Amino acid sequence: MSFKRHVWPALILTTLIFAGFATLPIPLWLAYLGAINLVTLGFYGWDKWRAIKQKSRTPEWSLHLLALLGGSPGAWVAQQFFRHKTIKRSFRIVFWTIVALQIITWILWWRYLRSP
Repeated sequence: MSFKRHVWPALILTTLIFAGFATLPIPLWLAYLGAINLVTLGFYGWDKWRAIKQKSRTPEWSLHLLALLGGSPGAWVAQQFFRHKTIKRSFRIVFWTIVALQIITWILWWRYLRSP
């Protein structure tokens, strides 16, 4: 599966949703996180629907990339809501590793890099 087929639509959707959220009186980082998590949730739902219909699927690396770009909360909600990607152990290991890295990054930022 090509990068263009799966990731570019996600990035375009994220940008469009972000542009809409950015007009609201909220911080830009919050607008971005809202956008990437909505897109991630949608991609999980789309992949689950494609799985039910036995059609071509979104590659796991694309779903992991969306989580890595900040969509891990949306991915977790989608996993619970759609009951999707909850059994395959290798997928869960990579997903929770991404979540752990994000938590560690946030803690380090909060502790050492944020403005006083």
